[in-house]
Amino acid sequence: MAERSSGFTRRDFIRSGGAVLTLLVTPLRAHAAPTLLGVRVWPGTDYTRVTLEHDQPLAFRHLLLKNPDRLVLDLDGVEFNSVLQSLPGKVLDGDPHIRLIRAGRFKPDVVRLVIELKGEMNPQVFALAPVGGYGHRLVLDLYPAAAPDPLLALLQKHVQGDSFARDETAAPAVDRLVTVMIDPGHGGEDPGAIGQGGTHEKNVVLAIGRRLKAKIDAEPNMRALLTRNGDYFVPLARRVALARRVRADLFISIHADAFMKPTAGGSSVFVLSENGASSTAARWLAQRENAADLIGGVNLGAKDTHLARTLLDLSQTATLNDSLKLGRAMLDEIGEFNRLHKPQVEQAAFAVLRAPDIPSILVETAFISNPEEEQRLNDEDYRERMAAALLDGLRRYFRKNPGAGRAKVARLD
Repeated sequence: MAERSSGFTRRDFIRSGGAVLTLLVTPLRAHAAPTLLGVRVWPGTDYTRVTLEHDQPLAFRHLLLKNPDRLVLDLDGVEFNSVLQSLPGKVLDGDPHIRLIRAGRFKPDVVRLVIELKGEMNPQVFALAPVGGYGHRLVLDLYPAAAPDPLLALLQKHVQGDSFARDETAAPAVDRLVTVMIDPGHGGEDPGAIGQGGTHEKNVVLAIGRRLKAKIDAEPNMRALLTRNGDYFVPLARRVALARRVRADLFISIHADAFMKPTAGGSSVFVLSENGASSTAARWLAQRENAADLIGGVNLGAKDTHLARTLLDLSQTATLNDSLKLGRAMLDEIGEFNRLHKPQVEQAAFAVLRAPDIPSILVETAFISNPEEEQRLNDEDYRERMAAALLDGLRRYFRKNPGAGRAKVARLD
């Protein structure tokens, strides 16, 4: 009876305690576990990238193991959902660096990924903040411990006669080959501009770049390499570093323009400018292209002295003059079959053109943001004619500048 007379029964106390408990627990519900939104695997010759996209930051740990070589990644507080279940099936049989991926619940609050590797790797594991259309990303870049040597591969192809087979009835073998580095823009996580019809810039420029490489390799005194030969991202500084590593004579970056107005059209050629852009549009375009590293995803914590050495100012006037001459030759040839956006070579601060000792140009093949030109970019004949015009531009440049080119190779006969 005394319990009742107090006006506060045992049941009331329990109810009150429950209410207090509810007040304490409710705020914790706002901190939901991170959710995996997407998983992607980008195999490439230089490295393979695995990307895990999620809605909020997550805690992770990784460990590299031997015999067999594998990378173990633990994710804290993540639900093992259908997105993670799909990851093992995204590894291609021909992936040069990953044998397979296993994913499963390791502990009640830990998901474990085990990536079996095709050899010794130097992995880079890093997080990226949301940018563009992406949320948070956890990136695993799997680099082989023994990095492939592009120049050695080129020489091996030369010796085997793969790309440089000679017609014995033709002129004698030359003792100098002009090396051209072709740079198809964007790739992998970075699609570049996207047309109204859904065309991705990265796919168009890779197709044109491959055609141009085949045409250059068929020339008796020229050879070409690609900064990327698949759908994967290459940081801007590394593109420059690759060109310098093989002592390229020329650097040609291939893109497909986009602008705020869908009526903008025509082809353009750009060279580097350290003193401001030649037009407002050129400045806007350079800013957009230079943002590729943010979208594609670069490990800012990686220490690479070779790449750091390429981040130099264009201090040699002769290199800029040669870039302008090459750009003019390209523009003249492209103008033979396609409309030009502007009749002169433009200038802007493109990061990918910063090699201090290699004449470098950036070719905007057409405006992918223009519906009519987007259709042309998807046309095989247009791609073929664009590649042919770029080759003719190279020929025109060397006819007017016969002393250009610095790479030497030994005679094979």
